[in-house]
Amino acid sequence: WDDMLFNEGVFNHLSHMVPVALAQLALPLVPGIPVDLVTVGRNVLTAYMVLLAAMAGSAALSASHLIYLSSEDRESVRPVKSYVQLAKIVLFLISGVLIVSVLIERSPLLLLSGLGAMTAVLLLVFKDTLLSLVASVQIASNDMVRVGDWIEMPQLSADGDVIDIALHTVKVQNWDKTITTIPTHRLISDSFRNWRGMSESGGRRIKRSLLIDLASVRFLDPDQIERLQKLSLLAPYLTDKQRELAQWNAGVSAEAPENGRRLTNLGTFRAYAYRYIQAHPGVRADMTRLVRALDPGPQGQPVEIYCFTNTTNWAEHERIKGDIFDHLIATLPSFGLRLYQQPSGGDLQAWLPSEARPDHNAVGHATASGEGEHR
Repeated sequence: WDDMLFNEGVFNHLSHMVPVALAQLALPLVPGIPVDLVTVGRNVLTAYMVLLAAMAGSAALSASHLIYLSSEDRESVRPVKSYVQLAKIVLFLISGVLIVSVLIERSPLLLLSGLGAMTAVLLLVFKDTLLSLVASVQIASNDMVRVGDWIEMPQLSADGDVIDIALHTVKVQNWDKTITTIPTHRLISDSFRNWRGMSESGGRRIKRSLLIDLASVRFLDPDQIERLQKLSLLAPYLTDKQRELAQWNAGVSAEAPENGRRLTNLGTFRAYAYRYIQAHPGVRADMTRLVRALDPGPQGQPVEIYCFTNTTNWAEHERIKGDIFDHLIATLPSFGLRLYQQPSGGDLQAWLPSEARPDHNAVGHATASGEGEHR
Protein backbone atom coordinates (compact mmCIF):
# COMPACT_ATOMS: atom_id res chain seq x y z
CA TRP A 1 0.00 0.00 0.00
CA ASP A 2 2.96 2.37 0.53
CA ASP A 3 3.76 2.10 -3.19
CA MET A 4 0.27 3.35 -4.02
CA LEU A 5 0.69 6.30 -1.64
CA PHE A 6 3.98 7.11 -3.34
CA ASN A 7 2.59 6.75 -6.86
CA GLU A 8 -0.35 9.03 -6.09
CA GLY A 9 2.06 11.76 -4.91
CA VAL A 10 1.15 11.88 -1.22
CA PHE A 11 4.76 12.07 -0.06
CA ASN A 12 5.63 14.52 -2.83
CA HIS A 13 3.03 17.04 -1.61
CA LEU A 14 4.03 16.54 2.03
CA SER A 15 7.70 17.09 1.20
CA HIS A 16 6.90 20.51 -0.29
CA MET A 17 5.49 21.60 3.06
CA VAL A 18 8.91 21.46 4.75
CA PRO A 19 10.58 24.29 2.76
CA VAL A 20 7.39 26.35 3.01
CA ALA A 21 7.45 26.02 6.81
CA LEU A 22 11.13 26.98 6.88
CA ALA A 23 10.39 30.02 4.69
CA GLN A 24 7.69 31.11 7.13
CA LEU A 25 10.16 30.93 10.01
CA ALA A 26 12.97 32.66 8.13
CA LEU A 27 10.94 35.47 6.55
CA PRO A 28 10.86 37.72 9.67
CA LEU A 29 14.62 37.27 10.10
CA VAL A 30 15.44 38.86 6.75
CA PRO A 31 16.68 42.42 7.47
CA GLY A 32 15.15 45.43 5.75
CA ILE A 33 11.77 43.89 4.89
CA PRO A 34 8.75 45.99 5.95
CA VAL A 35 6.42 44.47 8.51
CA ASP A 36 3.44 44.66 6.15
CA LEU A 37 5.34 42.73 3.49
CA VAL A 38 6.30 40.09 6.06
CA THR A 39 2.64 39.75 7.05
CA VAL A 40 1.52 39.36 3.44
CA GLY A 41 4.31 36.86 2.77
CA ARG A 42 3.43 34.75 5.76
CA ASN A 43 -0.26 34.75 4.82
CA VAL A 44 0.57 33.62 1.29
CA LEU A 45 2.86 30.88 2.58
CA THR A 46 0.20 29.74 5.05
CA ALA A 47 -2.38 29.60 2.25
CA TYR A 48 0.07 27.58 0.18
CA MET A 49 0.53 25.19 3.12
CA VAL A 50 -3.24 24.69 3.29
CA LEU A 51 -3.31 24.00 -0.46
CA LEU A 52 -0.49 21.45 -0.15
CA ALA A 53 -2.30 19.75 2.72
CA ALA A 54 -5.49 19.57 0.64
CA MET A 55 -3.60 18.11 -2.32
CA ALA A 56 -1.91 15.56 -0.07
CA GLY A 57 -5.29 14.62 1.42
CA SER A 58 -6.78 14.25 -2.06
CA ALA A 59 -3.91 12.02 -3.13
CA ALA A 60 -4.32 9.96 0.06
CA LEU A 61 -8.01 9.45 -0.75
CA SER A 62 -7.14 8.27 -4.27
CA ALA A 63 -4.53 5.90 -2.88
CA SER A 64 -6.96 4.52 -0.29
CA HIS A 65 -9.46 3.84 -3.08
CA LEU A 66 -6.85 1.90 -5.04
CA ILE A 67 -5.85 -0.03 -1.90
CA TYR A 68 -9.51 -0.95 -1.32
CA LEU A 69 -9.92 -2.17 -4.89
CA SER A 70 -6.77 -4.28 -4.75
CA SER A 71 -7.56 -5.84 -1.37
CA GLU A 72 -11.07 -7.13 -2.25
CA ASP A 73 -12.50 -9.60 -4.69
CA ARG A 74 -13.43 -7.58 -7.77
CA GLU A 75 -16.86 -9.23 -8.05
CA SER A 76 -17.82 -8.28 -4.48
CA VAL A 77 -16.38 -4.75 -4.43
CA ARG A 78 -18.95 -2.06 -3.74
CA PRO A 79 -18.60 1.13 -5.83
CA VAL A 80 -17.00 3.70 -3.48
CA LYS A 81 -15.42 5.97 -6.09
CA SER A 82 -18.34 8.38 -5.84
CA TYR A 83 -17.76 8.71 -2.07
CA VAL A 84 -14.07 9.36 -2.67
CA GLN A 85 -14.90 12.10 -5.16
CA LEU A 86 -17.41 13.63 -2.75
CA ALA A 87 -14.80 13.62 0.03
CA LYS A 88 -12.39 15.41 -2.32
CA ILE A 89 -15.01 18.06 -3.12
CA VAL A 90 -15.67 18.68 0.59
CA LEU A 91 -11.93 18.75 1.29
CA PHE A 92 -11.23 21.37 -1.37
CA LEU A 93 -14.27 23.45 -0.36
CA ILE A 94 -13.01 23.61 3.22
CA SER A 95 -9.50 24.34 1.98
CA GLY A 96 -10.81 27.14 -0.24
CA VAL A 97 -12.60 28.77 2.69
CA LEU A 98 -9.46 28.51 4.85
CA ILE A 99 -7.23 29.93 2.11
CA VAL A 100 -9.51 32.94 1.56
CA SER A 101 -9.81 33.55 5.32
CA VAL A 102 -6.01 33.44 5.72
CA LEU A 103 -5.39 35.82 2.82
CA ILE A 104 -7.95 38.42 3.99
CA GLU A 105 -7.22 37.78 7.67
CA ARG A 106 -10.83 37.09 8.58
CA SER A 107 -12.43 34.26 10.53
CA PRO A 108 -13.63 31.28 8.44
CA LEU A 109 -16.93 31.42 10.35
CA LEU A 110 -17.48 34.96 9.07
CA LEU A 111 -17.06 33.73 5.50
CA LEU A 112 -19.39 30.80 6.08
CA SER A 113 -22.09 33.08 7.49
CA GLY A 114 -21.99 35.03 4.24
CA LEU A 115 -22.57 31.86 2.26
CA GLY A 116 -26.17 31.70 3.47
CA ALA A 117 -27.15 34.31 0.92
CA MET A 118 -25.49 32.24 -1.80
CA THR A 119 -27.33 29.01 -1.01
CA ALA A 120 -29.65 29.28 -3.99
CA VAL A 121 -26.71 29.93 -6.30
CA LEU A 122 -24.76 27.00 -4.85
CA LEU A 123 -27.74 24.67 -5.22
CA LEU A 124 -28.03 25.70 -8.85
CA VAL A 125 -24.32 25.26 -9.51
CA PHE A 126 -24.08 21.90 -7.71
CA LYS A 127 -27.46 20.54 -8.85
CA ASP A 128 -25.93 17.68 -10.85
CA THR A 129 -23.51 16.90 -8.04
CA LEU A 130 -26.30 16.66 -5.48
CA LEU A 131 -28.42 14.48 -7.77
CA SER A 132 -25.44 12.23 -8.45
CA LEU A 133 -24.61 12.06 -4.75
CA VAL A 134 -28.10 10.88 -3.83
CA ALA A 135 -28.04 8.38 -6.70
CA SER A 136 -24.61 7.09 -5.66
CA VAL A 137 -25.80 6.53 -2.09
CA GLN A 138 -28.84 4.58 -3.29
CA ILE A 139 -26.82 2.55 -5.80
CA ALA A 140 -24.24 1.60 -3.18
CA SER A 141 -26.68 0.92 -0.35
CA ASN A 142 -28.97 -1.21 -2.53
CA ASP A 143 -26.07 -2.87 -4.36
CA MET A 144 -27.73 -2.07 -7.69
CA VAL A 145 -24.62 -1.88 -9.88
CA ARG A 146 -21.01 -2.98 -9.51
CA VAL A 147 -17.99 -2.65 -11.74
CA GLY A 148 -18.02 -5.70 -14.01
CA ASP A 149 -21.83 -6.05 -14.12
CA TRP A 150 -23.52 -6.52 -17.48
CA ILE A 151 -26.32 -3.96 -17.69
CA GLU A 152 -28.79 -3.16 -20.43
CA MET A 153 -30.29 0.34 -20.88
CA PRO A 154 -31.81 0.55 -24.39
CA GLN A 155 -33.01 4.14 -24.00
CA LEU A 156 -29.37 5.24 -23.70
CA SER A 157 -27.94 2.65 -26.14
CA ALA A 158 -26.05 0.93 -23.32
CA ASP A 159 -25.60 -2.84 -23.45
CA GLY A 160 -22.37 -4.17 -21.96
CA ASP A 161 -20.09 -4.30 -18.92
CA VAL A 162 -19.78 -1.50 -16.37
CA ILE A 163 -16.13 -0.42 -16.35
CA ASP A 164 -16.29 2.63 -14.07
CA ILE A 165 -18.67 4.11 -11.49
CA ALA A 166 -17.93 7.73 -10.59
CA LEU A 167 -19.86 10.48 -8.83
CA HIS A 168 -21.34 12.00 -11.97
CA THR A 169 -21.07 9.26 -14.60
CA VAL A 170 -21.14 5.50 -15.08
CA LYS A 171 -19.17 4.12 -18.04
CA VAL A 172 -20.42 1.05 -19.90
CA GLN A 173 -18.32 -0.77 -22.48
CA ASN A 174 -20.77 -2.11 -25.05
CA TRP A 175 -20.29 -5.43 -26.83
CA ASP A 176 -19.10 -3.59 -29.96
CA LYS A 177 -16.34 -2.07 -27.76
CA THR A 178 -17.86 1.42 -27.81
CA ILE A 179 -18.24 3.33 -24.55
CA THR A 180 -21.57 4.71 -23.32
CA THR A 181 -21.45 7.31 -20.55
CA ILE A 182 -24.55 7.37 -18.35
CA PRO A 183 -25.31 10.11 -15.80
CA THR A 184 -25.34 8.41 -12.42
CA HIS A 185 -28.74 9.75 -11.45
CA ARG A 186 -30.30 8.14 -14.58
CA LEU A 187 -29.72 4.72 -12.98
CA ILE A 188 -32.22 5.77 -10.31
CA SER A 189 -34.74 7.69 -12.40
CA ASP A 190 -34.78 5.24 -15.35
CA SER A 191 -35.14 1.47 -15.47
CA PHE A 192 -32.30 -0.81 -16.52
CA ARG A 193 -31.58 -4.53 -16.57
CA ASN A 194 -28.70 -5.99 -14.59
CA TRP A 195 -27.62 -9.47 -15.70
CA ARG A 196 -25.61 -10.14 -12.53
CA GLY A 197 -28.31 -12.52 -11.28
CA MET A 198 -27.83 -14.67 -14.37
CA SER A 199 -24.07 -14.75 -13.87
CA GLU A 200 -24.38 -15.66 -10.20
CA SER A 201 -27.03 -18.34 -10.80
CA GLY A 202 -24.72 -20.34 -13.07
CA GLY A 203 -27.40 -20.88 -15.71
CA ARG A 204 -28.32 -19.03 -18.89
CA ARG A 205 -31.80 -19.21 -20.37
CA ILE A 206 -32.83 -20.76 -23.68
CA LYS A 207 -36.21 -19.47 -24.89
CA ARG A 208 -36.76 -20.20 -28.55
CA SER A 209 -39.63 -21.59 -30.62
CA LEU A 210 -39.92 -23.99 -33.52
CA LEU A 211 -42.67 -22.94 -35.96
CA ILE A 212 -44.50 -26.11 -37.02
CA ASP A 213 -46.49 -26.16 -40.26
CA LEU A 214 -50.09 -26.77 -39.16
CA ALA A 215 -50.80 -28.76 -42.33
CA SER A 216 -48.39 -31.45 -41.13
CA VAL A 217 -50.16 -32.07 -37.78
CA ARG A 218 -52.10 -35.35 -37.74
CA PHE A 219 -52.95 -38.46 -35.69
CA LEU A 220 -50.36 -41.24 -35.44
CA ASP A 221 -51.22 -44.57 -37.03
CA PRO A 222 -50.15 -47.91 -35.46
CA ASP A 223 -47.15 -48.26 -37.79
CA GLN A 224 -45.83 -44.84 -36.82
CA ILE A 225 -46.35 -45.59 -33.12
CA GLU A 226 -44.46 -48.86 -33.47
CA ARG A 227 -41.60 -47.09 -35.24
CA LEU A 228 -41.42 -44.28 -32.66
CA GLN A 229 -41.34 -46.81 -29.81
CA LYS A 230 -37.85 -47.71 -30.97
CA LEU A 231 -36.68 -44.30 -29.69
CA SER A 232 -35.34 -44.92 -26.20
CA LEU A 233 -36.50 -41.52 -24.93
CA LEU A 234 -40.07 -42.08 -26.15
CA ALA A 235 -40.68 -45.76 -25.37
CA PRO A 236 -41.78 -45.28 -21.71
CA TYR A 237 -43.96 -42.29 -22.65
CA LEU A 238 -45.72 -44.13 -25.49
CA THR A 239 -46.37 -47.18 -23.33
CA ASP A 240 -47.92 -45.12 -20.52
CA LYS A 241 -49.83 -42.90 -22.93
CA GLN A 242 -51.32 -45.81 -24.85
CA ARG A 243 -52.48 -47.40 -21.60
CA GLU A 244 -54.07 -44.10 -20.51
CA LEU A 245 -55.82 -43.63 -23.86
CA ALA A 246 -57.08 -47.22 -23.88
CA GLN A 247 -58.70 -46.71 -20.48
CA TRP A 248 -60.24 -43.42 -21.60
CA ASN A 249 -61.59 -44.82 -24.87
CA ALA A 250 -63.02 -47.99 -23.28
CA GLY A 251 -66.43 -46.40 -22.74
CA VAL A 252 -66.46 -44.32 -25.93
CA SER A 253 -68.16 -45.26 -29.18
CA ALA A 254 -65.65 -46.45 -31.76
CA GLU A 255 -67.84 -45.60 -34.76
CA ALA A 256 -65.73 -42.51 -35.48
CA PRO A 257 -62.05 -42.09 -34.49
CA GLU A 258 -62.77 -38.53 -33.42
CA ASN A 259 -64.95 -39.79 -30.56
CA GLY A 260 -61.92 -40.94 -28.61
CA ARG A 261 -58.49 -39.65 -27.73
CA ARG A 262 -55.57 -40.51 -29.98
CA LEU A 263 -51.88 -39.81 -30.16
CA THR A 264 -50.84 -36.92 -32.41
CA ASN A 265 -47.45 -36.40 -33.98
CA LEU A 266 -47.22 -32.89 -32.50
CA GLY A 267 -47.98 -34.00 -28.94
CA THR A 268 -45.57 -36.91 -29.26
CA PHE A 269 -42.88 -34.57 -30.56
CA ARG A 270 -43.40 -32.25 -27.58
CA ALA A 271 -42.97 -35.22 -25.25
CA TYR A 272 -39.80 -36.25 -27.09
CA ALA A 273 -38.37 -32.71 -27.01
CA TYR A 274 -39.02 -32.46 -23.26
CA ARG A 275 -37.30 -35.76 -22.56
CA TYR A 276 -34.44 -34.76 -24.82
CA ILE A 277 -33.66 -31.58 -22.86
CA GLN A 278 -34.12 -33.58 -19.64
CA ALA A 279 -31.38 -35.97 -20.75
CA HIS A 280 -29.10 -33.34 -22.30
CA PRO A 281 -25.89 -32.92 -20.24
CA GLY A 282 -25.70 -29.20 -21.00
CA VAL A 283 -29.10 -28.37 -19.45
CA ARG A 284 -29.52 -27.62 -15.74
CA ALA A 285 -31.81 -30.08 -13.98
CA ASP A 286 -32.46 -27.76 -11.01
CA MET A 287 -33.96 -24.97 -13.14
CA THR A 288 -37.16 -24.69 -15.15
CA ARG A 289 -37.49 -26.99 -18.16
CA LEU A 290 -40.52 -26.64 -20.40
CA VAL A 291 -41.68 -27.60 -23.86
CA ARG A 292 -44.98 -25.89 -24.53
CA ALA A 293 -47.31 -25.09 -27.41
CA LEU A 294 -47.95 -21.38 -27.83
CA ASP A 295 -50.92 -19.78 -29.58
CA PRO A 296 -51.01 -20.72 -33.27
CA GLY A 297 -50.65 -17.88 -35.74
CA PRO A 298 -50.11 -17.04 -39.41
CA GLN A 299 -46.67 -18.64 -39.25
CA GLY A 300 -47.83 -21.96 -37.87
CA GLN A 301 -47.84 -23.58 -34.45
CA PRO A 302 -44.98 -22.38 -32.20
CA VAL A 303 -43.45 -25.03 -29.95
CA GLU A 304 -41.30 -23.25 -27.37
CA ILE A 305 -38.23 -24.77 -25.74
CA TYR A 306 -37.59 -23.19 -22.33
CA CYS A 307 -34.63 -24.29 -20.22
CA PHE A 308 -31.30 -23.14 -18.78
CA THR A 309 -27.83 -24.20 -19.84
CA ASN A 310 -25.30 -25.17 -17.18
CA THR A 311 -22.90 -22.38 -18.15
CA THR A 312 -23.05 -18.60 -18.44
CA ASN A 313 -20.25 -18.46 -21.00
CA TRP A 314 -21.72 -16.92 -24.14
CA ALA A 315 -19.95 -19.11 -26.70
CA GLU A 316 -20.61 -22.33 -24.77
CA HIS A 317 -24.24 -21.35 -24.24
CA GLU A 318 -24.74 -20.80 -27.97
CA ARG A 319 -23.07 -24.13 -28.72
CA ILE A 320 -25.44 -26.01 -26.41
CA LYS A 321 -28.47 -24.15 -27.77
CA GLY A 322 -27.44 -24.87 -31.35
CA ASP A 323 -26.88 -28.55 -30.52
CA ILE A 324 -30.38 -28.87 -29.06
CA PHE A 325 -32.18 -27.18 -31.94
CA ASP A 326 -30.10 -28.87 -34.64
CA HIS A 327 -31.17 -32.23 -33.23
CA LEU A 328 -34.84 -31.31 -32.82
CA ILE A 329 -35.10 -29.83 -36.33
CA ALA A 330 -33.48 -32.91 -37.84
CA THR A 331 -35.87 -35.14 -35.86
CA LEU A 332 -39.08 -33.44 -37.04
CA PRO A 333 -39.48 -35.55 -40.24
CA SER A 334 -39.49 -38.71 -38.10
CA PHE A 335 -42.74 -37.44 -36.59
CA GLY A 336 -44.19 -36.41 -39.94
CA LEU A 337 -43.85 -32.72 -39.05
CA ARG A 338 -42.54 -29.83 -41.12
CA LEU A 339 -41.14 -26.46 -40.13
CA TYR A 340 -42.94 -23.42 -41.45
CA GLN A 341 -40.96 -21.02 -43.63
CA GLN A 342 -41.82 -18.29 -46.11
CA PRO A 343 -42.06 -19.48 -49.72
CA SER A 344 -38.85 -18.80 -51.63
CA GLY A 345 -37.91 -18.88 -55.30
CA GLY A 346 -37.53 -22.64 -55.43
CA ASP A 347 -40.93 -23.18 -53.78
CA LEU A 348 -42.69 -20.88 -56.25
CA GLN A 349 -41.03 -22.51 -59.26
CA ALA A 350 -42.34 -25.90 -58.16
CA TRP A 351 -45.87 -24.59 -58.67
CA LEU A 352 -45.19 -23.50 -62.26
CA PRO A 353 -45.74 -25.75 -65.29
CA SER A 354 -42.54 -27.41 -66.46
CA GLU A 355 -42.45 -25.39 -69.69
CA ALA A 356 -42.71 -22.13 -67.71
CA ARG A 357 -39.78 -22.89 -65.41
CA PRO A 358 -36.50 -21.10 -66.23
CA ASP A 359 -33.66 -23.20 -67.62
CA HIS A 360 -30.91 -22.63 -65.03
CA ASN A 361 -28.32 -24.39 -67.19
CA ALA A 362 -29.06 -22.09 -70.12
CA VAL A 363 -29.00 -19.02 -67.89
CA GLY A 364 -25.74 -20.11 -66.31
CA HIS A 365 -24.18 -20.81 -69.73
CA ALA A 366 -25.30 -17.42 -71.06
CA THR A 367 -23.96 -15.66 -67.99
CA ALA A 368 -20.62 -17.43 -68.28
CA SER A 369 -20.43 -16.57 -71.99
CA GLY A 370 -21.25 -12.93 -71.27
CA GLU A 371 -18.55 -12.73 -68.61
CA GLY A 372 -16.03 -14.24 -71.01
CA GLU A 373 -16.86 -11.71 -73.71
CA HIS A 374 -16.62 -8.89 -71.19
CA ARG A 375 -13.15 -9.96 -70.19
